[in-house]
Amino acid sequence: MTVLDHRALNRATLARQLLLERADLPVVDAVAHLCGLQAQEPQEPFVGLWSRLTAFDPAVLSDLLTRRSVVRTHLMRRTVHLVTAEDVLAWRSRHDAMLRQRVLGVYRDELKGVDLEELTADARELMADGEPRTAAEIVRALAGRRPGPGPRPLGEMVVAALVPMAQAPPRGLWRTKGGVRNVALSSWLGRPVDPPAPEDADPVGQVLVRRYLAAYGPAATADLRAWSGLAGLPGAVAAVRDELVSFRDVRGRELLDLPDAPRPDPDTPAPVRFLPAFDNAILGYQDRGRIIDDAHRGLSVAGERVVLVDGRVAATWTVVDDVVTVEPLRALSRADRTAVADQGRGLAAFLSGGDSDRVRVAAPPR
Repeated sequence: MTVLDHRALNRATLARQLLLERADLPVVDAVAHLCGLQAQEPQEPFVGLWSRLTAFDPAVLSDLLTRRSVVRTHLMRRTVHLVTAEDVLAWRSRHDAMLRQRVLGVYRDELKGVDLEELTADARELMADGEPRTAAEIVRALAGRRPGPGPRPLGEMVVAALVPMAQAPPRGLWRTKGGVRNVALSSWLGRPVDPPAPEDADPVGQVLVRRYLAAYGPAATADLRAWSGLAGLPGAVAAVRDELVSFRDVRGRELLDLPDAPRPDPDTPAPVRFLPAFDNAILGYQDRGRIIDDAHRGLSVAGERVVLVDGRVAATWTVVDDVVTVEPLRALSRADRTAVADQGRGLAAFLSGGDSDRVRVAAPPR
């Protein structure tokens, strides 16, 4: 079986993630291809798409949000993702059990004795009017019906797990601040989410396997689990296995992939790319060695924005007063520093609406 080293996997990931070459895709198609973008920080998806698309106009994404073609919702890993309306309606029921278990994993003691089915019915009734509400408003309305746990566990269970919700704009619009107001997906999108499939079939799981590999492969089943948060996909993998090809990584893990998906030559040049906080190009794997060194792995879960040089995390970046500052994690060649500065100027112009192209590349650590 062919062994793919980190560099081969890196180039495949960059190609699937639209980071090897900016894509000329409609924004909604890019969001769908990527299986959504992690979006708990509301402005970060705009940077993620700027780094992936040619001539990306942030107003287009804002318009998709207000027109309800894409939504902000809790989904993979119980984190807020920006996904297409079509995908969230199709995928949400498959994530229900995982979302509930992840909230219980944090608040099991606080929610002990709570009848979750009764709470679900009450919450659905409350949200049926389609009125966006803050978590605090939801908790106050529900808490008045019965004594129960504190506001945080109750709010998180309802908002993130029991009732499929969208976060209504202006939350997530370009260069706009807005608190989280939750609205039932069924009201926001005009129809309920698709019902769960019969227990002896997992068509949504099979779709998720194929879609994940198209955007992240080649990958191990542990990577698929780390991305989705779903433990119950072995059956879906088994069902589609005959459609897939297999490789090994340097650790000996089996990697699955779509047969015709791009796997570029490992020597393909990789351009500098600026990634937003919590980008799934890094978080979408259990083994992140293809894109980030173990010594820097903590950056990926700490919310640091990173810079890819030759396809790997080589620096972090921040922006203050319209100045993009890059802090290298290692020494960069003169050519790499020039390329980082060039991309940084483009990013500064994007973030400032053309008012600034200032960038500072700091000296590497000693």
